Amino acid sequence: MAIRTKMSLKEIFIQESLKLFSLKGFESTSINDILSAAKASRGGFYCHFASKEDLFHEVLNEARKIWRERNLAELDQIKAPTRKLKKLLENFRDRYLLDADNFPGGCIFITFAVELGDMRPHLSQEVHKGFIGFKKMIKRLLAEGQAAGEIANKIDLDMATEILLNGILGASVSYNTDKSVETLQNSINALIDYLEKLKS
Repeated sequence: MAIRTKMSLKEIFIQESLKLFSLKGFESTSINDILSAAKASRGGFYCHFASKEDLFHEVLNEARKIWRERNLAELDQIKAPTRKLKKLLENFRDRYLLDADNFPGGCIFITFAVELGDMRPHLSQEVHKGFIGFKKMIKRLLAEGQAAGEIANKIDLDMATEILLNGILGASVSYNTDKSVETLQNSINALIDYLEKLKS
């Protein structure tokens, strides 16, 4: 049985801010909101973070870590690239977007991307790096699937990548907005059906 270690004050600030940023966004979450959620003092906050933007980077790193843990779970046990993609889509739906403990407001990266683009472009660029990496991952798996004969040679991989990525992002935006599990299921199932149609 694993022993749960007590969280440090810095970890509490990051965890509570992760939830608040997911729900309210970065701009709409005040330092006082964070202090209240963490049950800590302003002095305790500034002992660990130079500013709210400093906290943002820590939260972003934690969100990326959780994203990898949730979305890449069990992919290393699957050999076929198209099956990996299917598992990735299922993980995104079941393990990531429905993770209300860490992201009660839905996908934090979508929240950041929508809110920070014009107001804080330097922070938005940090978030965008993740989308670029995700897109490269999808395209790489599609290319591996085509090379393995799982995906028809006639398929335009750039177009397939755009369809899958935009479908995933669209499902995320929709779920962030209405929290409809049924709509989320339908959206991801449609992408899985599309993936099946790419096969040779």
